[in-house]
Amino acid sequence: MTIAGVSEGTIRFTVFLVLLIAFAAFEWWRPRRSLTIGRGRRWPTNLGIAGISTLLMRGLGSLAVPIAAVATAVACERAGIGLFNLLALPVWLEVIAAMIVLDLAIWFQHWASHHVPVLWRLHAMHHADRDFDVTTAVRFHPVEIALSMVYKMLLVVLLGPAALAVVLFEMVLNGCSLFNHANIALPGPVDRVLRWLLVTPDMHRIHHSVIRREHDTNFGFNLSWWDRLFGTYTESPEAGQLGMTIGLAEHQDAAPARLGWSLASPFRRTNRETTRPAPDQSNLPNQNNLNGK
Repeated sequence: MTIAGVSEGTIRFTVFLVLLIAFAAFEWWRPRRSLTIGRGRRWPTNLGIAGISTLLMRGLGSLAVPIAAVATAVACERAGIGLFNLLALPVWLEVIAAMIVLDLAIWFQHWASHHVPVLWRLHAMHHADRDFDVTTAVRFHPVEIALSMVYKMLLVVLLGPAALAVVLFEMVLNGCSLFNHANIALPGPVDRVLRWLLVTPDMHRIHHSVIRREHDTNFGFNLSWWDRLFGTYTESPEAGQLGMTIGLAEHQDAAPARLGWSLASPFRRTNRETTRPAPDQSNLPNQNNLNGK
């Protein structure tokens, strides 16, 4: 798919790179927290993982039909497959509706990655990062990235959204993920207002807490509505934004900053957190606290 003669892949990569540099500069200028391990050791690993994921997806695409949600959307449009292709909605309404439905679906995917053991094995690598900054947004295991793309392709087949809606959604998803993982300090009033619509860094950082009852909340990437709707919203960490500990409790060392360790982590059987034991119910906050009341 091309837009104004430029491939959507080029546009998406350009927007991603610009936002990555912009948020990295913002982190340097106004950081929210001091880093535990630092950029020099973590960034090569996190960016290296992102590069391996990209190569994997390109390799899969060379073996079959291009593995991409956008390519699937184009094919469904041409074949008239999917819910939206059966409805006579104005283009603008279809784009908005499709982006909202896709965002909800990604929320459910993220929730499942915390509650289905085999999915958590992969997703735990993302949470093992002991610091929280813009590169954490791209620290997803390559196998998780591949499974996520298959999931999005199936969604596109079922929904049949316009290819434009899928392109915009992917760009917004990537942009919001970079934003809400950024180690930036927003003024309190700005954060509170934004949270009624978007997931902010202070909101999503809680999701990376070592405390199970905190990192099993705030699953949203784009819209903040879903966590409020499903009762998984936490307003603030019990130790405060500056006092909370990031990462997984059993990996509070330098291991997560190593590329080989990170890629192999889902396949280790010694990872206590991989088994996802039931949380201690006696330590859970009451529902009013969970919902930020």
